[in-house]
Amino acid sequence: MSFNTFGKQFRFTTWGESHGPALGCIVDGCPPNIKLKEQDIQVELDKRKPGQSKFTTQRKEDDKVQILSGVFEGKTTGTPISLIIYNQDMRSKDYGNIKDKFRPGHADFTYFKKYGIRDYRGGGRSSARETAARVAAGAIAKKVLENKLGKKFKVVGAVTQLGILGCDTAKWNDQVIKKNPFFCPDKSILKLWKKYLLDVRKSGSSCGAVIEVRARGIPIGLGAPIYSKLDMDIASAMMSINAVKGVNIGSGMNSAQLSGEQNSDEISQKGKKLKFNSNNAGGILGGISSGQEIVVSFAVKPTSSILTTRKTIDKFGKNTTISVKGRHDPCVGIRAVPVGEAMMNCVLLDHYLMNKAQCS
Repeated sequence: MSFNTFGKQFRFTTWGESHGPALGCIVDGCPPNIKLKEQDIQVELDKRKPGQSKFTTQRKEDDKVQILSGVFEGKTTGTPISLIIYNQDMRSKDYGNIKDKFRPGHADFTYFKKYGIRDYRGGGRSSARETAARVAAGAIAKKVLENKLGKKFKVVGAVTQLGILGCDTAKWNDQVIKKNPFFCPDKSILKLWKKYLLDVRKSGSSCGAVIEVRARGIPIGLGAPIYSKLDMDIASAMMSINAVKGVNIGSGMNSAQLSGEQNSDEISQKGKKLKFNSNNAGGILGGISSGQEIVVSFAVKPTSSILTTRKTIDKFGKNTTISVKGRHDPCVGIRAVPVGEAMMNCVLLDHYLMNKAQCS
């Protein structure tokens, strides 16, 4: 049981390593007759690819995707869709002098203890490079959902906190998110974030981030209690992303501080129009979508590869020190935004298909 596959009805299996010749995925369970071309996937991959600004790793990858199967004459056929993305800018020599050392905060130690072997070049399979494949799968899920749910459907993610600096989510603006390198929804905080992250990078350190993903135009009824609740599967999806250490649905952890009166989302109806007075539940009640906006946030830890010298051990059990040079994100959370969107799309499509199978 190697667990490289995600999903139940709409499933994808990713493969490949950070410094291997290529990576990719196989998507199974995609409905037939959905219009799909490589550019539909590429537009999502372009959001995630490295080297786009001075605030991310300077590794240069085009992340050009190629569809190998499952699409004929511009439409999905209902058969497995195979996707491949070739690696082009690997610098394995950056890891030569630390190949026997375990980088603190990375999966080096646990991978080696579990398997007795590990690919030390950028972390191999544990590298966030793997997320390019799941972004590709999420792009396919997005196309299907747009086809099935129409123009009201939209999934959008943003960075709402960069290190110690938050932003005002009341000023959330989808257009602002698209136009800045932080995927920040609040225009007023951008200058401060730029200075903060440049200072972090110059010091050779890193910082964490909080990402929020919102899904709109979701029908009532997605989710299957008890053991495949929609929020359960979304939380699992977000926790599967590299460096994620916590997930909130709606008010999440803050719910513990609220009274019953504050937390309950009162409901009223006028004619055929249903209204919730608040959305502390994040659009999910009893594991089933309520028709409200689904709101999920997750915390991404600081990038573990930093220039500061840290104590560690090597694979022979000897105490040593390590300083990780090379090309690394000062805040890996920034490029987690399109990954979070992709995972949300995959879970929503999975549950949409399961709901159709049972309740249609």
